[in-house]
Amino acid sequence: MNILAIDPGSTSTKIGVFTQGEMIHAGMDHDRSLIDSFSEVHEQEEMRFACITEELEKRGLGTARFDAVVGRGGLVRPVTGGVYRVCDNLLSDLKTGASGSHASNLGGILARRFAVTSGCEAFIVDPVVVDELNDVARLSGLAGIERKSIFHALNQKAVARRVAEERGGSYHQAHLIVAHMGGGVTVGAHKKGRVIDVNNGLNGDGPYAPERSGSLPVEGIVSALKEGRYTPDTLVRTVSRQGGIFSYLGIVDLREVERLMEEGDAEAILVWGGMVYQIAKEIGGLAAAMDGQVDAVVLTGGMAHSRRLTEAITEKIEFIADVVVVPGEFELEALADGALRVLRGEEEAKEYEIR
Repeated sequence: MNILAIDPGSTSTKIGVFTQGEMIHAGMDHDRSLIDSFSEVHEQEEMRFACITEELEKRGLGTARFDAVVGRGGLVRPVTGGVYRVCDNLLSDLKTGASGSHASNLGGILARRFAVTSGCEAFIVDPVVVDELNDVARLSGLAGIERKSIFHALNQKAVARRVAEERGGSYHQAHLIVAHMGGGVTVGAHKKGRVIDVNNGLNGDGPYAPERSGSLPVEGIVSALKEGRYTPDTLVRTVSRQGGIFSYLGIVDLREVERLMEEGDAEAILVWGGMVYQIAKEIGGLAAAMDGQVDAVVLTGGMAHSRRLTEAITEKIEFIADVVVVPGEFELEALADGALRVLRGEEEAKEYEIR
């Protein structure tokens, strides 16, 4: 089967062509000034469509016909995990940003565009708004404000499936804690195929990361707004793009942070240690949320390539369960796998409904 997978990022577009049992990867970078010239994310559709078309032609795939096209799911309305057909309602919510604006919204839009050309179906898989939270996990402590589920659902669920199978079991029977560590950090409690609790890594919840602030003291936020250091809009941008390690050290590359540590930089050592502390604490909290029934803790994402980081976290949390390190991100593979499960009849594609 031939499957085209599309994963749009803020300044790049990754594609994967699954054919003859193998995945061909390609990536295209987009100039920041070009991206900034569009007022709305969905307006980038034509530009990215042209870039993908050109890349396919370069690889001799310009006339290829696909059995399915699958895109990374964006900020649609909250849904349970799974594979969804890109219907008109889903396409509309991707374009309007039903739950917010993000480059991943383009995944389903572009998938539908290429699917029409191939005469096949378009899908999205485990969008970032997968919401399977237990009711108690939604409570924030203040009536009228509810905790939301926005996280690295695609990679978390893909890695959780992989680990469960490698341990001789099924994802739908496993109890796993998965920590995705990239520019942001999300830690999810996976219980029998459902993510029953997870921090909202996009909007200021959980551990801090290279670019994101994580949870902040409410009093400090209110004071910063009163003093005029931020407007509500600039504060949102800061906690999501210029928080965490960047706010302390002015850098986001973990390798650079570790270089400073090796030179004896006291602030770098403290800030790096604080991130380790908060990630470990988040994992420990979810172990309690799962009543201590944890088969394994999985560390994944780009930062999991750092042996120094994974070993430091492991030292703090290995008393909970076995720790499995799966470095990197597997979004394209996860997208193709989702489409394959549907094409092979192993899973039924879900219909996106607006309630």
